Amino acid sequence: MSAKFLRRVLVACASMLVVAGLVAAPASADLQKPSQQWLRDSQAGLFLHWGMRTSPGYTSCSAWEKAITDGGWSPTYWVTEAKKLHASYLVLASFHSRLGYSRAWPSKIPGSCTTKRDFLGELVAAAKPQGLKVILYMTNDAQWHDEGGHEWLDSAGYSKYKGKTVNLDSQDGFGQFSYDNFFEVMKNYPDLGGFWIDNDNAYWESHDLYEQIYQQRPDYLLSNNNEDTPIMDTISNEQKTGMSPAYDYPQATYTAMPRLTEACFKLPDTGSWWYGGSNSAVNKALNIGRLVTNSGSSIKSLMAETAMVNGKFPSNQEAFNNFAGTYLGAIWESLGGTEGAGYMYGGMQPGFWNDGAHGVITIKGDTQYVHVLTKPSGSTLKIRDNGYRVRGVTNLRTGAAISFTQGGGSLTLSGLSGWDTYDTVFKVDTAGRAGGYDPKTVTIKASASASGHSGQAAGDGDYLTYFDNGKTLPVNLDYDLGSAKKVQYLGLNQREDSVSYARSDSEQSARIKAYQVYVSADGKNWGSAVKSGTLPSHRGVQFVDLAAVTTRYVRLQVTSTYAASSDSTRYKRLRIDETWLGSDYATSVG
Repeated sequence: MSAKFLRRVLVACASMLVVAGLVAAPASADLQKPSQQWLRDSQAGLFLHWGMRTSPGYTSCSAWEKAITDGGWSPTYWVTEAKKLHASYLVLASFHSRLGYSRAWPSKIPGSCTTKRDFLGELVAAAKPQGLKVILYMTNDAQWHDEGGHEWLDSAGYSKYKGKTVNLDSQDGFGQFSYDNFFEVMKNYPDLGGFWIDNDNAYWESHDLYEQIYQQRPDYLLSNNNEDTPIMDTISNEQKTGMSPAYDYPQATYTAMPRLTEACFKLPDTGSWWYGGSNSAVNKALNIGRLVTNSGSSIKSLMAETAMVNGKFPSNQEAFNNFAGTYLGAIWESLGGTEGAGYMYGGMQPGFWNDGAHGVITIKGDTQYVHVLTKPSGSTLKIRDNGYRVRGVTNLRTGAAISFTQGGGSLTLSGLSGWDTYDTVFKVDTAGRAGGYDPKTVTIKASASASGHSGQAAGDGDYLTYFDNGKTLPVNLDYDLGSAKKVQYLGLNQREDSVSYARSDSEQSARIKAYQVYVSADGKNWGSAVKSGTLPSHRGVQFVDLAAVTTRYVRLQVTSTYAASSDSTRYKRLRIDETWLGSDYATSVG
């Protein structure tokens, strides 16, 4: 199935569920809305932290505005730089708690710096004809009101405006002030793309802010930083580090598709999110790797650069943008319009390959793109084919044909050399899938399950449903083929709602660790396990291979998962989006 077809199916499923009253709209985190589609079709955005405390820093709003204009600020520059990064949206963070709560637009609401010149409006106007969206950052936080020894918030002015005493230095008082600003911005900027919200404020929640935004501006997108707030369209995961390889950002994310997910990270190697006076280096391999691995997991890359007061980026960041414009342009076929392979859109297995190789796969219809970010030590690359029959393989950059063989469940590319420094891309043309039983013809029962998440939900072909073991281990999934048939392997897409490595005692992987497989002729007598082992704590599709056997019943028994008891949320929790049985391995075409 094509990615576009699957997106249509998801939208249709979402609509039916809403109509049936089975889920609330728009509060469900798993459902799509038409207003999200432009971001689902995107790969990247440019994050701009730019305010009064941008070096050299100002305490006078008028002095900051004069420095911007005198420095030659132009919205066209930001739009041009975003397009070099192949970004389709910009997030403007001037109303930021660490940047002086600077509103880079005219406002009638007193309380913090507001400019006479409409920098926000100019940016929206410059971005729109270029097909780019502008999203406005809004902070929830009053705690930095006296950052640097200067009081940035004007409680007296806002209190006079409201006709009552309001302390903007408190979370509740700041909640009122920012709440008013949301509505003023909505009124004045209908072409804005939405709001990027830095966590919640209790005042907003108690006054139904998000519901009102959707009512007044149904085309706006709402994104929340770090908190997976169901009513919002997007969760943005901020600056995740510690995984290996360092560029494989998705290992540190914890939100399952089809939830719209964003990865937010700085391009400069060191320093703050905003310009502090330095010209930090930009690591090409790290940041190209992050963008590509995010694309390989259908995660959007929100890349932060540190604009100076005049809007220009330091020279190292400009140089990276120039590099990215050319470099990404040469392989954009493999990124633009694709989805991450190995997940709900189908595709071969991404991640950790043979001989130290590592990368991701993107998919577009019958074409898959293998992105090798860390090359193997030898001249071959072996990838689990997930039942796809391969028609041909070429090097995307050169067009050269690549020698390949297919068997035993894997695609092997051989005679490889001339690896690209950052991302070698192989274009794989496929001719459908073979050797797997239609999950809808297989009955699956679980020995334990959470309410509403039965074993059959793991075999219904629907990624809006999933099996949940109710934190019961061991747990069995029993597959019934209806009659005795050949079984060669099990395929598994576990739910990607946990990190895939232990980031902390309370943030660990909920994936299968130890397992056993049994077979039975009658579903009652199981005998000894025909296979036992350990699955890796990796993202994407996983497989359990068996010595080919003819049987009617197959049992997958999961005896342990990776999360330790210190992670009370994920300890013993197992969730499986989809699982299936394979009768034979795929072979190549022609």
